[in-house]
Amino acid sequence: MTSAAAAADLPRDGAPEIALVGRSNVGKSSLINALVRQRVARTSGAPGKTRLANIYRVTRGGGSPIYLVDLPGYGYARGGTAGFEHLAGGVIGRHQSALLLVDVRHPGLDSDRAASQWITASVDRAAVVATKIDKLARGERIRALRQLESVFETSVLPVSAETGEGLEELWKLIDQTTTSS
Repeated sequence: MTSAAAAADLPRDGAPEIALVGRSNVGKSSLINALVRQRVARTSGAPGKTRLANIYRVTRGGGSPIYLVDLPGYGYARGGTAGFEHLAGGVIGRHQSALLLVDVRHPGLDSDRAASQWITASVDRAAVVATKIDKLARGERIRALRQLESVFETSVLPVSAETGEGLEELWKLIDQTTTSS
């Protein structure tokens, strides 16, 4: 729908919003494309390309519209992290819910732990979503998910934008999170 350089640029029509937070190249844009089943978010193989919060107005079935707010990735940002911190802080400050996206192949990164603490302290409802689950064999998936659940001390939802695995469960989580706003 639009991009925002600051929280003041976000929509103000009262529709529920959910922020997607994660490291650069964790798959936020790919996941949005998979959720809406069309290419609306631009993806890149190079980390740090997203510099603004990208806002997508989504209506699923006959439901009410919601906004998915795709924040720039943390951990690698072209031009430094000061812009990310200001934008993300302003955006998260007005949200009541957020999804922390983590790459299932890299459980327990310090940057993900710090993001989890920040989100938990900043929003009413947060959940952890493990992306790129299709990249691991069955046994590796189980070990990685257990490790993630231990690190974040909560259940972790595994998803794959590539295969569609976990997307229906993710929609249910988004619905629960945004309807209890």
